[in-house]
Amino acid sequence: MKKKILIPIVTLAILVVSSSFKNDFFEIAKQLEIFTTMFKELNMNYVDETNPAELMDTAIKSMLEELDPYTQFMNEQDVEGFKINTAGEYSGIGAVVRNFEGKLLVIEPYKGYPADKAGLKAGDEIVRIGDTDVSKLKEEATELLKGSNKSDVTIQYKRQGVLKTTTVTRAEIEIDAVPYFNMIDQQTGYIVLSKFNSKAASQTKDALEELKSKGAQKIILDLRNNPGGLLTEAIEVCNLFVPKNELIVSTKSKVKKFNKQYHTRKKPVDTQIPLVVLINGRSASASEIVSGALQDLDRAIIVGAKSFGKGLVQRPIKLNYGTQLKVTISRYYTPSGRCIQSTDYWNRDDQGNAIVKKDFNEFHTRNGRKVYDGGGITPDITIDHLKDNSLTAALVENQVIFDYATHYYYNHPIKNIADFNFTNSDYQQFKSFVKSRGFSYQTNTEKALKKIMQSDEIDEYGPEIKADYQTLLDDMENSKLSSLDQYKASIQKNIEDELIVRYFYRDGLYDYYLKNDQAIAKSTVLLNNPIKYQQVLK
Repeated sequence: MKKKILIPIVTLAILVVSSSFKNDFFEIAKQLEIFTTMFKELNMNYVDETNPAELMDTAIKSMLEELDPYTQFMNEQDVEGFKINTAGEYSGIGAVVRNFEGKLLVIEPYKGYPADKAGLKAGDEIVRIGDTDVSKLKEEATELLKGSNKSDVTIQYKRQGVLKTTTVTRAEIEIDAVPYFNMIDQQTGYIVLSKFNSKAASQTKDALEELKSKGAQKIILDLRNNPGGLLTEAIEVCNLFVPKNELIVSTKSKVKKFNKQYHTRKKPVDTQIPLVVLINGRSASASEIVSGALQDLDRAIIVGAKSFGKGLVQRPIKLNYGTQLKVTISRYYTPSGRCIQSTDYWNRDDQGNAIVKKDFNEFHTRNGRKVYDGGGITPDITIDHLKDNSLTAALVENQVIFDYATHYYYNHPIKNIADFNFTNSDYQQFKSFVKSRGFSYQTNTEKALKKIMQSDEIDEYGPEIKADYQTLLDDMENSKLSSLDQYKASIQKNIEDELIVRYFYRDGLYDYYLKNDQAIAKSTVLLNNPIKYQQVLK
């Protein structure tokens, strides 16, 4: 057993050696020999019984943490999840499920799929799957929800403190890259592209052609919250709007074979239709390739908030026993030559933290407009409430907004989307909910100040300076709840989005957007003003 676990190390050694410079060969071989010997002696001689698989998993992940967060070791379960994300198909219950603070929560059941038909709702805590107690498992609990088509699984769950049981019949689940498209008005079409899986380009094309057949003479392409995906799909989506043989993106790497230029290869659908692309801080990777290329080529006006800033390209490399290494192989560059990667993982500060780029280089679009590298794609027209801020991000990440939406849903029955109205009174109740949760988060400034307070250097400045630092920290903590008013527009939008999905599913959210979303409204006005549209591009 212990000898077999060493085989992946040999395979990894071959992989690393084959892709490295020749003058690194000796150092790599030396370090691998040291590690292999140490690993063997540790497992043979340690006072207690060891788990070689867990030790190796920890060792690999710790090693990769020194690089960027996108270079990851994937075990067999991770590989299966990766295939689902790229292929867009699997067999299961049809719901987004997340592990959070030791609980397995239903985040969103897909309309009409097994979980929805069985009565599961967002906020339900799954406690037992079949005969298995979920609390005894970790991330692998979600794997129990998958299974063969038409197979049954019994799920026990808690809802508002009440224990319930249901039986879910698994089915084939198809994850649409384009979950929604519709006409905003008689001349303006709206397409939501939520991810770049293998269906992204074909579904976007189908949506575009159907909208044009309904009279669309202008298009809004919504890439907000799209985390990216397949590079090839991003290029083909651009190809729908730009001519054949147009450069969309290039990649540069230390490995020559990964240095490539990617051009459009097909006949476009429409190179003239006025186009607006919506982005926000959660638009990343392939979303940034599309928005950046269309901006550089002056083919679209970008509206919203600055994108995430991921200019790195990953490639999965197969290892032994069904595992893979998803490794960053290159950086990508938009047609103007800019790389929009915002975080420098290869140069770190004194505390070992990756450096966020602050100095930007100027580039130019085809028409001569100024654009900049680093820090994501900056929109041509900014929507303030879509801008990222640490408070809103913390409320989302810590599921405070999610939990409030669960509380609100069961206390405010709403049957028609026209009746939905999140009032100022509701927002005040949300603020009270945040206070009752004892919610707290740390800004980067606070983290830096606390590091100073914990260091020996602070004592060198005397008790008065130390007291001033502590007072500043206390003031910052007290001011956080007042920030709930400062960032009300951003926070309220996130609350409303979460609530509408609870009541009316994802389709209901996009229906609501058509009449109530500020970014869509502003984009529609822009598209209805050809002179203003051309002025922005020139």
